[in-house]
Amino acid sequence: MGSNASMSLPRLNLDRTLAWSIGALIAVFLLFEFTPLDLWVQDHLYDSERRSWWVDGRNEIGRALFYTGPKVLIIAFGVFLVGIACVPSRLRPKLPPWLRSRRRVILTVLPLGLVPAVIGGIKATTNVFCPSEIRRYGGDVPYVRVLETYAAGDKPLRRGRCFPGGHASGGYALFAVAGLALYRRGQLVAIAIGLGVGSLMGGYQMAKGAHYLSHTLITALVAWSISAIFFKLSAFEDEYEESLERLRALNRPAKANAPGGTDTV
Repeated sequence: MGSNASMSLPRLNLDRTLAWSIGALIAVFLLFEFTPLDLWVQDHLYDSERRSWWVDGRNEIGRALFYTGPKVLIIAFGVFLVGIACVPSRLRPKLPPWLRSRRRVILTVLPLGLVPAVIGGIKATTNVFCPSEIRRYGGDVPYVRVLETYAAGDKPLRRGRCFPGGHASGGYALFAVAGLALYRRGQLVAIAIGLGVGSLMGGYQMAKGAHYLSHTLITALVAWSISAIFFKLSAFEDEYEESLERLRALNRPAKANAPGGTDTV
């Protein structure tokens, strides 16, 4: 009985989370820009005596479980949703209830692709290097954050492409699946999956020296902000559909009272 009650709880208004997610994004960015928190975390993941990270990125099993495997599954899930969006209208009633709305499926597929694309675009412009590339951890470039500049005569010949975290973006993009849920429990499950998969992928990258904590957190907040935009679009569509339905309901009595069951106009 408790399970049925949780199923029937109204959906959370996730479309109203956009403002706070952008605020959190700015706050987290500034926190890491003006504190040594990133280095403090990475120091605990790096063995300076052995010059090695917690995780060996060359280990094939770890790479399959935390890098290649999740990427393949997320891409496969996206392709599955594209296929569902293409199901003809006459067959859609046969789909599970949460997949019947073509609009909701499309508004879920779009952020699945858009989140990694946006993160990739940001990475191409920030010129930030990964932990394993800086001198503190055996690399050859100085540690410089997003808002900092390189010292004269110490600017690398290549550009850094590490901020934010691209790998984790695919996992955090799964936040968007909450838009398909019909009940609150489904929304919470989708959010938990996105948070879990994204954090697992991001944590793996941190443990092998490929990203800082800030990279993972910023990616999560960017992913949520993009998902919230699509939640808001979906809410607008819902309001529009409800308005149309109310107009239809008001029009039905007029038709019923008209001679011959037709409009008198």
